[in-house]
Amino acid sequence: MNKLFFLFTVLLVIYANTVYTQEKTNSYLEKKWKDVATKMPENWYGTDEAKRVAENVLLSQKEIGGWEKNKEYHKPFSEAEKTYFLNSKTETGATFDNGATITEMKFLAKVYSNINDNLYKQAFLKGLEYIFAAQYKNGGWPQYYPLRKGYYTHITFNDNAMVNILKFLDEIISDNTEFAALQISKEDKSKAQKAFNKGIECILKTQIIVDNKPTVWCAQHDEITLAPAKARSYELPSFSGSESVGITILLMNIDNPSTKIIEAVNGAVKWFEKNKIEGIKIEQEIDQEGKKNRIVVEDKNASPLWARFYDLETNKPFFCSRDGIQKKSLAEISYERRNGYSWYTSSPEQVLKKYPEWKNKWISNTTK
Repeated sequence: MNKLFFLFTVLLVIYANTVYTQEKTNSYLEKKWKDVATKMPENWYGTDEAKRVAENVLLSQKEIGGWEKNKEYHKPFSEAEKTYFLNSKTETGATFDNGATITEMKFLAKVYSNINDNLYKQAFLKGLEYIFAAQYKNGGWPQYYPLRKGYYTHITFNDNAMVNILKFLDEIISDNTEFAALQISKEDKSKAQKAFNKGIECILKTQIIVDNKPTVWCAQHDEITLAPAKARSYELPSFSGSESVGITILLMNIDNPSTKIIEAVNGAVKWFEKNKIEGIKIEQEIDQEGKKNRIVVEDKNASPLWARFYDLETNKPFFCSRDGIQKKSLAEISYERRNGYSWYTSSPEQVLKKYPEWKNKWISNTTK
């Protein structure tokens, strides 16, 4: 009886572990693609599940080397989806927006580190060539390449598109261990270094100067004149309280910064300090129709906020509906834009917290 009970217990434990393992393995299907691409346990990237996802990533890569955005590459493709990706290989659609292309390349690097299949390496290197090809001579990157008509051709800082590219190139240059298995050639590392340097030069050239002093950046800049540029109808030329954060932190992470980089960081920090908004917070209320609605509430104890957009002439925060007409407050714009877009941010606080240590490290006592 005791032996039978013991055997039953062992079988029950084995079954439970099998079910648990299967559920744990399949849990990636419930995650977002960007999390599956880069945040799974390292040994997962050597599993059959990862190989199946990699097949989707290889299938969906454009002939030019990049990928489309907002696709759930980790979920099984239907036959219709497979046909779509096969038939759209040459179409304009490859982009850096919303983390696209960089995310897929990081995934391929992880899978290749665990499954030494040359197909993954070749797709990664094809993506790297795409990054090099898409860069403008002035050092900036557009949102889409090949170029898509419209604001997409602007140098794109929006949603950290260009910052993500430069951070990725810096990881390649600095021999990040995630790319060690790929054994990236000296030639490609040299190209990455040149592209990175040109990108930093572009950032310095696009920084908005007011009264001969550097401030911050717009979310996108004209690819010819480098001036602040309009994107969607409600994204007007402006000082950006949001996108300028990623740019500033990128500059602060450069070792042995040049005088120009130091001036750029100092100028951005001063702008963030000057333009923080105190005494308010953003809350949600239920309006008369029973819908959730964002409102601004006074609160003297609230943490500082910054507007996403500041007028280039008055330096005052502004807000827009899809008609592109500036308004002075969140309450004045349409319900759809008020609740469907991020008009305030606390992210500049990251810069202000990081700045004292950066200043002590890189600015000598004689220049403080």
